[in-house]
Amino acid sequence: MDIKVNETPVRTSRNFRINNITINNIDIPKKLNEFKNVEIFEDKALIEKDVSQLNLAYGNGEILKENVQNEANNVLKITTNGINKQIRLIYTFDKENLNLINNIEFIINHDSNITILYKSNTNEVCFHNGIIRLIAKDNVKVNISIINMLNNNSYNFDTIDNKLESNSNVKYTIVDFGGKYSVSNYYSNIVGKNAKNDLRSIYLGIDSQIKDINYIAELKGENTDINIDVQGALKDKARKNFKGTIDFKKGCKKAKGDENEFCMLLSPEAKSIALPMLLCTEDDVEGNHSTASGKVDEKSLFYIMSRGFSENEAIKLIVRARFNKIIERIKDEKIKENILLQIDERLN
Repeated sequence: MDIKVNETPVRTSRNFRINNITINNIDIPKKLNEFKNVEIFEDKALIEKDVSQLNLAYGNGEILKENVQNEANNVLKITTNGINKQIRLIYTFDKENLNLINNIEFIINHDSNITILYKSNTNEVCFHNGIIRLIAKDNVKVNISIINMLNNNSYNFDTIDNKLESNSNVKYTIVDFGGKYSVSNYYSNIVGKNAKNDLRSIYLGIDSQIKDINYIAELKGENTDINIDVQGALKDKARKNFKGTIDFKKGCKKAKGDENEFCMLLSPEAKSIALPMLLCTEDDVEGNHSTASGKVDEKSLFYIMSRGFSENEAIKLIVRARFNKIIERIKDEKIKENILLQIDERLN
């Protein structure tokens, strides 16, 4: 099957070749047994196995949405109760658990820290297609980390759909390293007055990996705020498409939106395409966007190599330094250490 996924909110010239991504000859699994290799750690949260069947504002397309709605082999609804919640979901792929279709809903009533990790213990082709819905109620603070450490033979499709109510503060940290294809669609419906969303992500592409990233924020409430910061590196023949859209809707006076994306090119054959967009139907708002790509800074490289490091070791240090501020946002120390090890291993 050939599928087109990850549509931009507004169609652009075909010359950009970024409106969507086409994936050829993909076998979408159906009628799966329950995914067994999932560790769930929760602190005073209610966990159910029934989620709301709400329509997605965007997402990765009808085929993948219906796949989740009809074929999910991991369904969780998590509602926080009490204060200072710690929630951790770890999915481990192996030969007995190669396909994960998950449907997760978070209802956040109290300040929470959430970590979701996908990792491979096999080099076989794995398939992940998931929807994460998050509703941040009034006045809550949420830190959520999503880490993709799948092998480079796999398919990874992430759909993230958020609703931010009044005075909520939602911070996302996304680490995207794995997957032959890794396709991410992130949507934030910032509807409540004074709601804030901070999204920081890093990606690393090697070999012939393809990253397709589509971040969309709609600001609707007064004095709302979105900050998107994406840092990436591409090696070998890896390719990345970044699409970032901030949409100021009628009624969002005093709203602010910033997006920045930078890609470090570690090979002349690596390819980076970026499309930042600002849309606006309201006055008295502030929006900024920037995107850039470039080679490793020669002065930094020379300085580090003059201290006895090889060129490859120096590049690793430069990549780690650029990623470090975002990695430090993750609360789990073991996961942070693993991310740094993955950078070293993937850049060997």
